[in-house]
Amino acid sequence: MNGFLQKAYFGLIGLFLSLPIIVVAGVSVNEKQDLAFPPKGFSLGWYGEIFANVEWRNALFASITLAALSAAVALLIALPLAWFLWRRHAPWANIFQLLGVAPFTLPPVITALGLLTFWATTGFYGQPATAVISHAIFFVTLPLVTLSLGFSSIDRSLVEAAATMGADDRTIFRTVVLPLILPYLVSGYAFAFVLSLNEYIVAYMTIGFTMETLPIKIFNALRYGYTPTMASVTILFVAIAATIFGLVARFGDLPKLLGAMSSKD
Repeated sequence: MNGFLQKAYFGLIGLFLSLPIIVVAGVSVNEKQDLAFPPKGFSLGWYGEIFANVEWRNALFASITLAALSAAVALLIALPLAWFLWRRHAPWANIFQLLGVAPFTLPPVITALGLLTFWATTGFYGQPATAVISHAIFFVTLPLVTLSLGFSSIDRSLVEAAATMGADDRTIFRTVVLPLILPYLVSGYAFAFVLSLNEYIVAYMTIGFTMETLPIKIFNALRYGYTPTMASVTILFVAIAATIFGLVARFGDLPKLLGAMSSKD
């Protein structure tokens, strides 16, 4: 009986947490342009609108491009930094780790305002590259944390053995370290990509209206009224995030990648 009550309790919690997604999913399949739940009729036409309408399609392409590039730049920043912090044990080295974590721990509007001021001062405000760099700075914490976990899991005796055999730092990194941290590289990129895809404040305050990502497009479109296409975009975002995290969980150890204890340890 206790087992049944426990399952029922957690089932209710899961249902409660899923209600917003269930409602949005229901709205996204309304047959007519109506904010109604349960849906009135059934149609997947609003999902087709994302790709058929040039404005929504361009916004989707802009979001994916921004997320892909910014996640890559964040990884390029985090990888040498995590490698350096793992190799060096000097107390001052922790300052770089704090600098890497700081942008993500601050309220997003504070980080966005700082980036807006910087780009406006340097004269680059509104250019797409500023959003890529800004998102990379904002989300560099994610690959930095996952890579730090990856480096900490490496047996240092392997590195010492490679060095004893005459391998230099570059060879050690390429042949020993890189294969061991590859799952953490992939997961760090995936986390940064998903969050960049959904981020609004930093993108809006660094590129304004010069490039519409999907989150910016949704907020701009709300000024002219609601359409179920917005709900369809939301469900698309959820599906992309679920697919990416599902793949990470399938081919890696997600709890370990998130810093939790793993059953494989």
